[in-house]
Amino acid sequence: MNTQYGLYSDIPILNDNNAHNQLADLHLDSNVDIVPPFHHTNNDRVPLDHLDIIEVCQNVIRDMHQYGLCVIDKFLGEKRGLAVLDEVLRMYQSGVFKDGQLVRNKSNNKQDLKTIRGDQITWMDGRETDCSNIGQLISKVDSIIMRANRMASNGHMGDYVINGRTKAMVACYPGHGSHYVKHVDNPNQDGRCITAIYYLNRDWDIKQNGGLLRIFPEGWTDQVADIEPLFDRILFFWSDRRNPHEVQPAYKTRYAITLWYFDARERDAACKRYQREREHPPPPTTRQDT
Repeated sequence: MNTQYGLYSDIPILNDNNAHNQLADLHLDSNVDIVPPFHHTNNDRVPLDHLDIIEVCQNVIRDMHQYGLCVIDKFLGEKRGLAVLDEVLRMYQSGVFKDGQLVRNKSNNKQDLKTIRGDQITWMDGRETDCSNIGQLISKVDSIIMRANRMASNGHMGDYVINGRTKAMVACYPGHGSHYVKHVDNPNQDGRCITAIYYLNRDWDIKQNGGLLRIFPEGWTDQVADIEPLFDRILFFWSDRRNPHEVQPAYKTRYAITLWYFDARERDAACKRYQREREHPPPPTTRQDT
């Protein structure tokens, strides 16, 4: 099996866990409340006040422009981070998580899929019962992205018109070496421009527990960005081919919440392309074609 990163996309495909269903746009209101050089630690004021939000936006703008990614620790603060984790744990224990899927996956073999990605996921919009803290997390990330996209002197953030995103993907790597091979979130211009990942893993020892996110940023000669999935850490990066990445084998249960933000113009073109494909599907392949 060829597992080169260009073949796979991180958006999960027409059931509740289907990639194209989950790519449905969620409109964002423009009035939404608002170590290495790309790594920042938030102050202890929780919740963030207006000036804190502006500072976070400035960090995101600068780092995304210069490095293609940005890491912020202590994003929500311990109390709110634990409240989000409690909601995720209750969801996982309720059995709503399903095996992650691939866009345009031609194989129905679940074992083949497991060699590519080993996570279990569920999708949510933040308005579900008993998930108010996850909803507040989503709103805060929305506020940062929307503000950064509209601020003056906003670098490459200004290259996009962001007014929508996916639902939140809540993911669990259940240990036992579960992983995700090197891939690109948006290799085929489906509209996603920014990936935001919030981590929920307390007392994480990267040497014992694994689960490292390794990014291979375009233009970083012989360099990678290694991101440990630490509790209350958020990561932003460009979703396209500038940032191939992998989740290395995890040997302890690993939780994260991911949001993908759409560029309106690319997303509109992608939706029109998907519609044409539905109306005029390609002919089925024959044994001689495979």
